[in-house]
Amino acid sequence: MTPQQIELVQTSFKKVVPIAGTAADLFYARLFEIAPEVRSLFPQDLSEQKKKLMGMLGTAVGSLHRLEAILPAVADLGKRHKGYGVTAAQYAPVGAALLWTLEKGLGADFTPEVKAAWTETYTTLAGVMTNA
Repeated sequence: MTPQQIELVQTSFKKVVPIAGTAADLFYARLFEIAPEVRSLFPQDLSEQKKKLMGMLGTAVGSLHRLEAILPAVADLGKRHKGYGVTAAQYAPVGAALLWTLEKGLGADFTPEVKAAWTETYTTLAGVMTNA
């Protein structure tokens, strides 16, 4: 990831924070629409899960400038997800749902450059998680 990509992701995420609840709602609705088979991996009540998602995203995005420091925690998260039954193939719809959510939440601010930066970010972090 380039410094410019990190800046794009961090700047755009600041615009998502005020709509975090809506973004989480959009994300899970889209994820379960495009990958209904993953619904059983989540609790029936998603309230806490939505908070965890936005908190984890905030931590990861805020730490991108020192990626090496967070990679062990990202790998641990991947190991936990594997323990929950998450497969490597299920990371693709999660990434698609994330990008879709960002597009809906950011509107015109979701430029091709921002999309590319988020794609690189997700691909990097998901790669660490799936290899853990």
